[in-house]
Amino acid sequence: MIDLLALKKEFENCPCGMKHELKIKDIQIGSGKVKETGEILKKNEFGKKLVLVADKNTLAVSEGILLSLKDFELSCKIYENLREATTNEVEVIKGIIKDSDGVISVGTGSLNDICRKACADLDLPLCIFATAPSMDGFASYSAPLTNGNFKITYPAKSPEVIIADTKILAKSPAFLKSAGFGDMVGKYVGLIDWQISHIISGEYYCEKVANLTREATDKIMALADKITVEDEQTAQAVFEALLLTGIGMSFTKTSRPASGTEHILSHFWECKKLLDGKLSDFHGKKVGVATLLILKEYERLAKLKSVNAHHEVVDWADVYENYGALQDEVKKLNTPNTITDGIDPKKIEKNWQKIIDVVNSVPDYQTVYNAMKRAGCATTVEEIEVTERLKEQGLKYHPYMRYRLSLMRLKNMIN
Repeated sequence: MIDLLALKKEFENCPCGMKHELKIKDIQIGSGKVKETGEILKKNEFGKKLVLVADKNTLAVSEGILLSLKDFELSCKIYENLREATTNEVEVIKGIIKDSDGVISVGTGSLNDICRKACADLDLPLCIFATAPSMDGFASYSAPLTNGNFKITYPAKSPEVIIADTKILAKSPAFLKSAGFGDMVGKYVGLIDWQISHIISGEYYCEKVANLTREATDKIMALADKITVEDEQTAQAVFEALLLTGIGMSFTKTSRPASGTEHILSHFWECKKLLDGKLSDFHGKKVGVATLLILKEYERLAKLKSVNAHHEVVDWADVYENYGALQDEVKKLNTPNTITDGIDPKKIEKNWQKIIDVVNSVPDYQTVYNAMKRAGCATTVEEIEVTERLKEQGLKYHPYMRYRLSLMRLKNMIN
């Protein structure tokens, strides 16, 4: 069980110099917690007028939650099946909750994202009742939302209260549990990118928070054989690991502890498919596939004993052409300055052995691939309905979609 007080104390006066804050007041994980939800919210001083946001599936699996909230003046917004979190939907939620005393989001992913952004905008208390260990955003301070088919990560809020019933988590569909595993192994790429950016650009880096993410990810890797089994203890372990990476994001006020270029690649595929009127597969499922592709490329680079580096040269006309209708958003992120401006190529050359060591510090491609197969994860682009052309397009052009340094972006500076 996560001990919030002990965690806060452990990260006080961190050597990195940043004050690590945690806004979460209470985390309740256990068997039968759905029946205690109302009492947990009362204990955490949620007001009388409460709005519950869910979809038909998440509400159905959370049997007993409405009864537990009988002492609240409850209003509900129930979606048929919300698959895409958009800024438009955030505005819808804000209109519904504006006169309430707080919100409870029942579900995962997109449902949580729109509620975290809406509650941040209106400064309302939020409780997340998780229904599957499928992604790492439960404790996150940010929300990835689609705005005009372009995926943007917005400042949001970390919930005051997080509740998870291990019976519900354990019974969640196997493909959602596998998606959670895919999301977690992506942390290995994220940690590589974060540390390399620190070495090359001086970006802020906290080794203590990075270790928190690493330990959580290693723990999940060790459970690969049990991920899809209906087991409450395993479901709780996975959920807590996902929470810890979200807490790491809260501590650093950045998504660096939980995501790297593998998430950006996943978002690229998602945006391009939206332009064609197609919904993407589940977040963690896509992230897992992207992680394997990036790990393979990073291992190839790490085999280079030395490199000759140069300033980045980009054919921006080609980049914008490949983003098509999304090119205006990409231009905003890369003009007048790009993330590689000011990087001395000599610094890449001098620190190349350090970069190799960082890449080799995480489990290799084959180890991660084997674990993902045991955990029932998708491992090929065909399984997430990404074509070979879109795969290659994503690998080449996704680094321009964020103002963020990664080894995939530095690759453009290496002969």
